[in-house]
Amino acid sequence: MWTNTEGIDSLHLAPNVTHAWKQRNRIKITTTVDPQTGEPATVEAPRINAINRLLAGRAFYLDINQWALQDPARWGPWTAPCPVSAADVNRWKHRQHVKARMDQRTRERLPVLPALVRTVEQRRRDATERLQAAQATEPGGTFTAAGADYRRPIMPHAGGTRIWAEDLATGTRHNLTFEEHDAFWAWAAIEVLRHTGIRIEELLELTHHSVVQYRLPTTGELVPLLQIAPSKTDAERLLLISPELADVLAAIICRVRDPETGSIPATPAYDTHEREWLPSLPLLFQRRYGAENRAIPRRGIENALDAALADADLAGPDGTSLDFTPHDFRRLFVTDAVMSGLPPHIAQIICGHRDINTTLGYKAIYPEEAIEAHRAWITHRRATRPSEEYRTPTDEEWDEFLGHFQRRKVSLGTCGRAYHTPCSHEHACVRCPMLRPDPAQHSRLVELRDNLHDRIAEATDHGWLGDIEGLTISLTAANDKLADLDALATRQNTVHLGMPTLDHLGAVQTSSPKQRRTLATAASATRPRPEKPTTR
Repeated sequence: MWTNTEGIDSLHLAPNVTHAWKQRNRIKITTTVDPQTGEPATVEAPRINAINRLLAGRAFYLDINQWALQDPARWGPWTAPCPVSAADVNRWKHRQHVKARMDQRTRERLPVLPALVRTVEQRRRDATERLQAAQATEPGGTFTAAGADYRRPIMPHAGGTRIWAEDLATGTRHNLTFEEHDAFWAWAAIEVLRHTGIRIEELLELTHHSVVQYRLPTTGELVPLLQIAPSKTDAERLLLISPELADVLAAIICRVRDPETGSIPATPAYDTHEREWLPSLPLLFQRRYGAENRAIPRRGIENALDAALADADLAGPDGTSLDFTPHDFRRLFVTDAVMSGLPPHIAQIICGHRDINTTLGYKAIYPEEAIEAHRAWITHRRATRPSEEYRTPTDEEWDEFLGHFQRRKVSLGTCGRAYHTPCSHEHACVRCPMLRPDPAQHSRLVELRDNLHDRIAEATDHGWLGDIEGLTISLTAANDKLADLDALATRQNTVHLGMPTLDHLGAVQTSSPKQRRTLATAASATRPRPEKPTTR
């Protein structure tokens, strides 16, 4: 709890000492290397788990006070007020901060997930192409693969299990065998994690026996299922295998299957949590090490994922590089599933959570919740407002409303001022930024611009400086509006959205009464004057 206990003969700390210790506890100091100077540098950052240290200090004081009640002679002299209050270790506030960080992490990574998937897929294909091209090339020969030129070096003392190649452009020597293994298992892990939402320990415990079939009693259709062994909650579960996941599992099985026997070799795995070796099983995530097969450890999956992220070079909204952990795909799976309409209690069963609040904690909050809450507030506000505000407008009010839009029509286009607002520019439409020029009035604007040139020349000859200033402003505005019309005319062809017009509906040959009724309804809905609304 303290870095230096010299001179301390009591646990009763002064307020300034307690405050200084809490301040030091909130800051984490790390030593790094300055990329510019290469000298060691210290970096201060907020300590995320600072509350854990406060909990340890509070438990220390409370334990001594409890022991003093049982053995006053021994522990009584050491009793002191606890310097860590209950408010300092408020777990609710800490959990809210953790949830906010998790949601922000999910929001940053969910939009770039498709880019990561494309990168790992292309990376796997390139690694496979390089390895196959090198295998078909004799030592000392050159080959081209994945858009680069390589030379297979002559290595008389190298083993026959690894194939190396030297990049002719950079001179870098690559272990193509390892790169192909690394690219494949990074792709396989990401695909399985994002399609199932399972934990990393459950991923590493998948076996060939985990792929089971279920026959529907009604139709007799075979449904492929993935059996997840009991892990954190000590309860197994079955997941439906989608076609995309089936392709990934098929690629994994074909890779690890023994070419001679056609079966997957039984491989032991080490349980890092229980600290024991598990019995040999036909694990799906295993790879060849020399002359034997070994289970891929968790660190191997994490290293492969880090290498794939280094090639993807994904950046967040602030421009910093994004990193992915295996558990991030579990949060992405839950968020995407619930936001796509999957009921939360079904997502709870898929993820194997005992409490649905845990599942909802994995789901990142998106603006839909805020939008729905705002719409509910608007509905409640309208229900409490007086009904006179929702009365049907009179004919005079409706005519005045339509007249406003009719008065906005001018010779050069349409005025964009809001309803029930007067013209604030004294009808100087050329200067007004609210004017929306009509493309058909382009020639009128050209004539107006030429006339302004002539008037400025006349004012210059007569020395009318006041007119020159005003006419120059009008000329600048006219040139701007002409430039906008020219830019509009030079745009690419307009894309028709396929919205049917009334003329198109009338031209359709209809033979059924239902179609004729539809056209009659559409035609009757178009009137020279719109109907009055029931609300304003």
